[in-house]
Amino acid sequence: MSFDPKKFLSTVSESPGVYRMFDAAGDTLYIGKAKRLKARLASYFRGALNAKTQALVSRIADIQVTITRSETEALLLEQTLIKELRPPYNILLRDDKSYPFVFASDRHPYPALEYKRARKRRDDGRYLGPYPSSGAVRESLSLMQKIFHIRNCEDTVFAHRSRPCLQYQIDRCSAPCVGYISQEEYQRDLNNAIMCLEDKSDQVTDQLSRDMEAASEALNFEEAAQLRDRIQQLRRLQRRQFVDTEGGDADVFALAERPGALCISVLTVRQGRMLGARHHQPQNGLDLEPPALLGEFVSQFYLGQNRDPAAEIITSHGLPEESLLQQVLSARAGKHIRVAHKVRGHRAKWQELATTNAEQQLAAQLASQAQLTKRFNTLREALDLETVPERLECFDISHSHGEATVASCVVFDQSGPVKSDYRRFNIEGVAAGDDYAAMRQALTRRFKRLIQGDGKKPDILLVDGGKGQLNLAREVFEELGITDIMLLGVAKGTTRKPGLETLFVETTARTLTLEGSSPALHLIQYIRDESHRYAIAGHRAQRDKTRRTSTLQAIPGIGPKRRRELLRFFGGLQEIRQASQDELARAPGISKSLAIKIHQALHG
Repeated sequence: MSFDPKKFLSTVSESPGVYRMFDAAGDTLYIGKAKRLKARLASYFRGALNAKTQALVSRIADIQVTITRSETEALLLEQTLIKELRPPYNILLRDDKSYPFVFASDRHPYPALEYKRARKRRDDGRYLGPYPSSGAVRESLSLMQKIFHIRNCEDTVFAHRSRPCLQYQIDRCSAPCVGYISQEEYQRDLNNAIMCLEDKSDQVTDQLSRDMEAASEALNFEEAAQLRDRIQQLRRLQRRQFVDTEGGDADVFALAERPGALCISVLTVRQGRMLGARHHQPQNGLDLEPPALLGEFVSQFYLGQNRDPAAEIITSHGLPEESLLQQVLSARAGKHIRVAHKVRGHRAKWQELATTNAEQQLAAQLASQAQLTKRFNTLREALDLETVPERLECFDISHSHGEATVASCVVFDQSGPVKSDYRRFNIEGVAAGDDYAAMRQALTRRFKRLIQGDGKKPDILLVDGGKGQLNLAREVFEELGITDIMLLGVAKGTTRKPGLETLFVETTARTLTLEGSSPALHLIQYIRDESHRYAIAGHRAQRDKTRRTSTLQAIPGIGPKRRRELLRFFGGLQEIRQASQDELARAPGISKSLAIKIHQALHG
């Protein structure tokens, strides 16, 4: 017997509670909560629904509700049931084990820095952390080994060495096992490594700078060079880990989404220091909008996984039930927990960093071989080709009010972007802002070279911009006599929202519209976005070329003393170039305003 929503809704309470949707086999499809059960459940059977929600509703054979005393109680029960039953249409997270630590023993004359999964109760050394993932621990240990030459062997191996191992040969260990370094010197290096792991690397670099100057004055240039190298390595480490010096604990959630892919990154910050990030790819079973999806994720991250929240929870999007979540988490933690997405200062930097992590992880996900193979095969089917296309090219134009116009050409094959074949064309001799003339020049230059035997022939040429750009590309091909390359125009929809594009195959008379969930459309969007990014990067480089200054001497306010301090602090001009404005301001004698001037002079 089919499910009768009208009859069911006539008996549902208006109270807060939790509802469970079942299929014909009695398996749970979806679990949700509501402040008013009747109104929420009625929304599934009235009005326009997206395709995935329609698929869910079509499978419903029964719905059971559990009334709760409050919305808060409903939220807690919802997450408990999701964790227990793991319905296919809910966001599901894997239950994680304990967080890893770095451990330094105090019972060995030459302690190693070790990876530990759990913290033991007996006091036999120092535990540093916790870290958000085993990868964060191993990366930190590798850096400390590389910079300070701390051993990484087991105690049993250490006790039976008669000569140095390979780690010593590749300059990763000071060989304490055979007495190549004294216990006092090794302990000093170990303490420096621990201070760096405790976010006290500034103190270490200051001391190393003084030691370098002393060694130089004593004409011990080999030791001074070794210390200089350590300072430069530490500056690189600080640049990678730098967040802010104002302190604070926070969990930062950022959602990045592109057609066909989704990533939520969770950045862990403790005492103002970034400990690392974890990345999740939950299934968006109901095509939720980013704020609602992130809200579901954060709720399950804490309530469904029984995790302790940080004092602050920062999100990239405003959550629909932000105040409710804040109330529930505060009650469970026994202290005030702040949930916010509008943040400033160092919190905004954490938020930006989490977003960057999510976007980079998403890009890696999109570039996976399995995804690409599926997308190329789907594109062949959509275009009714006999074989899978082997090479795709896409052109785009970028400029600022006609200044420094640059055309980009990006290339993809079945393994992803072929960056060695990317090309940029500096457009000259066309009217400012004339994108058609710029595209004509770029296409003519590219395919004249092809006719002359320079470069590989693409199977499909994608042209972003719709009918006008496609007609122009057709004219260029006719002028050059090219007949064996398929032309594909990509026109954005009226709202310019991804997923609503119209494709023109060869001519503007033949149109093709793909579903927003089509892997073929996702491939086309990926290539188009990459050509846009590459064009913008080339345009900015061209525009800023004449504005860039390359030496410290030409910067107003930087005299011999400050130049010397900068070089001493960073260890070299290259390190100064790579420093951010905040890092420059940390150097002795460099104010915030002067740091901005230096950064602008070196980078435009």
